[in-house]
Amino acid sequence: MTEPRTSFSPADMDRDAFYRLLNAVVVPRPIAWVVTRSAEGVHNLAPHSYYTVACVEPPIVQFTSVGRKDSLTNVEATGDFTVNLAPESMFEQVNATGTDFPPDQSEAEHTGVRLEPSETVAAMRVAQSPVSLECTLHSTLRLGDSTVVLGQVRHVAVHTTAVRDGRPRIEHLRPLARLGGSEWSTIGEVRELRRITHETWTADPSIGRQLRGE
Repeated sequence: MTEPRTSFSPADMDRDAFYRLLNAVVVPRPIAWVVTRSAEGVHNLAPHSYYTVACVEPPIVQFTSVGRKDSLTNVEATGDFTVNLAPESMFEQVNATGTDFPPDQSEAEHTGVRLEPSETVAAMRVAQSPVSLECTLHSTLRLGDSTVVLGQVRHVAVHTTAVRDGRPRIEHLRPLARLGGSEWSTIGEVRELRRITHETWTADPSIGRQLRGE
């Protein structure tokens, strides 16, 4: 039996209502806790939940500034930034750095988040974050009321205690993610499942039958 659906159309909804709808269905969203510095040297710290990897070679990550936020203004002025993983242990601080403080004030100072010098860029990184990506501005892309910021990763700094067998481990990173409205999530149950190769699929017809419920 087919499940009934409720339809939503951006043509029939105002911008804010459809924005809330997108946030509720594109979930969970990883959080880029972005540190930038203004032309006057003030360090801004803000969470951006429109964030992902854009390219592997060269390594590029992207976050989206919905509207013109201080992060965007600062990156355009100074050309670098850091993306810091938002850990579960700093839930309240991550949320508080989304407060609309004036551009000449540092969210890190207001919220007690300690910053430390980066290795390769002038923008600082979050000392308590288990992972920091140091980036230089690659380019920006304006899309309607938003701007995609693409940064080339120049250095990755990971807490040594979070590394096992040569890579950071999720049980030590404990990242936060955004959901709809004021909802957040943690990683919850972690499942491991290897990708099925076509060779394996062909050799074992029972795989397809099980997935089809036959």
